[in-house]
Amino acid sequence: MARKLSPEADFDRRMLIMMGVGGTVFATLVARLSQLQFLEADYYKELAAENHIRLVLAPPERGQILDRFGRPLASQRQAGRVSVVPERVSDPQATLAQLGKFIDLPDTRRDRVLQEVKNNRIRRAGFVPVTVAQELSYEEFARLRVHAVEMEGVDVQMASTRSYPRGRDFAHVLGYVARASADDLTRLSEGRSPDEQRTFEELLRHPDIRVGRQGMERFAEDWLRGRPGRRRVVTNAHGRPMQELEQDPANAAVPGKDLYVTIDAELQRAAIERFAGESGAAVVVDVSNGDVLAMVSTPAFDPNAFVNGISGKDYAELRDNPMAPLYPRAHGGVYPPGSTFKMVVATAALESGVVKPSDTVRCSGSYRFGNRTWHCWKKGGHGTMDMHNGIKHSCDVYFYEIARRTGVNKIAEVAHKFGFGETFVLGMTGARSGLVPDPAWKQANRGEPWFEGETLNFGIGQGQLGVTPLQLALMTARIAAEGAPMTPRLVGLGPEDEHSITLDAPLDKDIVDIMQSGMYGVTSEPGGTGYRSGDLGLGGPRMAGKSGTAQVRRITQAERDKGIRKGVNIERELRDHALFVAYAPADNPRYAISVVVEHGESGSGAAAPLARDILAAAIKMDSGRTPLYSKRADVAQPPQASDSAPEGDPA
Repeated sequence: MARKLSPEADFDRRMLIMMGVGGTVFATLVARLSQLQFLEADYYKELAAENHIRLVLAPPERGQILDRFGRPLASQRQAGRVSVVPERVSDPQATLAQLGKFIDLPDTRRDRVLQEVKNNRIRRAGFVPVTVAQELSYEEFARLRVHAVEMEGVDVQMASTRSYPRGRDFAHVLGYVARASADDLTRLSEGRSPDEQRTFEELLRHPDIRVGRQGMERFAEDWLRGRPGRRRVVTNAHGRPMQELEQDPANAAVPGKDLYVTIDAELQRAAIERFAGESGAAVVVDVSNGDVLAMVSTPAFDPNAFVNGISGKDYAELRDNPMAPLYPRAHGGVYPPGSTFKMVVATAALESGVVKPSDTVRCSGSYRFGNRTWHCWKKGGHGTMDMHNGIKHSCDVYFYEIARRTGVNKIAEVAHKFGFGETFVLGMTGARSGLVPDPAWKQANRGEPWFEGETLNFGIGQGQLGVTPLQLALMTARIAAEGAPMTPRLVGLGPEDEHSITLDAPLDKDIVDIMQSGMYGVTSEPGGTGYRSGDLGLGGPRMAGKSGTAQVRRITQAERDKGIRKGVNIERELRDHALFVAYAPADNPRYAISVVVEHGESGSGAAAPLARDILAAAIKMDSGRTPLYSKRADVAQPPQASDSAPEGDPA
């Protein structure tokens, strides 16, 4: 029979069991607390830190664009900015109402911000800040810094922004930057992995980041952009930044590379000032190597107006301006070359063998072909002309005749040798090829045969022929260089230009010498059409050149009989364009130039003095001297890396 325990013994046994269980539980708790306190302390400390430390995208500093001597043409500057982070704002309207107490916040901007906040949330980009206002005044910035802590999701800081210190001077060369559009995101994200695309989209949507839209800014986007990083920011319980922690070097942003262009900024400024409000273009080329030393299109626009978004009203004013400041005349403007093309025709005639330099043509002031009369610019004519005098006096009748003998196909062939019909991109947007017409082109595009009378117009640089000022400068440079091969370039130090073109079609040196002689006669022999502009005013050096007047309207016989209207007697847009091409010094060429003055009427009267003064400035400034990027083999350039940010959770 089992022994029955006394009540006291039974109680003691239960107590022992309970104490054992409790001790085990207590020991387990102590062990776990010890593990958390000592063995896993660092791990949980890091987790706790992550609850109030955020990794925020650190955008890279965009590289500068510098001229050949290191003068800044595009750089970064600091400006006050206020933004909101969509994922940290519960009531965007209330937050904007608070901000409106401290800064001017028009309804249109308020609506834009609300829409952008909504869009970011829809595309799951709530971490991307939305800019409310930028370019804050010192007083606005100070007030907002004080009160930002009271406002949900508001960030106020000094931000880096693109700046063009020389304003309009380089607008058509540099282009401009702007906020990334949907097209930019698609274009620049192409070929990236999904993870890289997400980080890259975060970068391009960052309020500090701009992408190149035109010109060098677009061409060298990858070179200039750099690589983003991450910065560690302490936030409060509401996610508001309170303190920035020391930067981890491994997560630091890598700035973009600096880009050097071949242009001399001071020569560019001198050329623009010399235009004195006229519309037109000028291009200066280094004869020895094809470097573009000046690329002027005037009037121009201020690229600073586009950096933070230009208003529709301001853009419409630029677009509708009759002087067309958005038009890149130097490399995208297409003009009839007029008599500046006569060296091409003379070269073609000599190459074909149908004309000798000593062959003469009698000019009586007109040229009869078929049932039509072509006129020389000089009423009454020039008399008997050989090739030298034909170029020197720019006799139209002489060139009608040698063009007819040479034929359109040979003239077109030589025109291509000089670079006409080619598109010289040189890292810019808006470049055009112009047009070198021939029978095949006319049949394909007009469905009509070529008429021999058109060859006569072709012979004096008129008709369907269209060229750019850049092409004219390169033609002149090849003549000045006695036909040596030439590769025009605008990028001194930067990314490779995949569109680079080398002009290396052979030119006979003896023929080129005849062209040089004729151009010298234009500026330095009595009767030359540019005789008054030959002296550069430097105590010796002269320029050799060729004038041109490009007709923009048809002159009727009735008007010729009454006297051709000119100057104030005719509307500006109907006046002829004035052109001049030249090189200097004439006896040892260093620089070649082309100048177009729109509606300037006379190449010798309007364009030649500009060419003379700009060439004189190039010689005085020694613009072709060794550039900074060639002197400094140790130009500091950061390594080009992936656009992806270092690992880390996005803000």
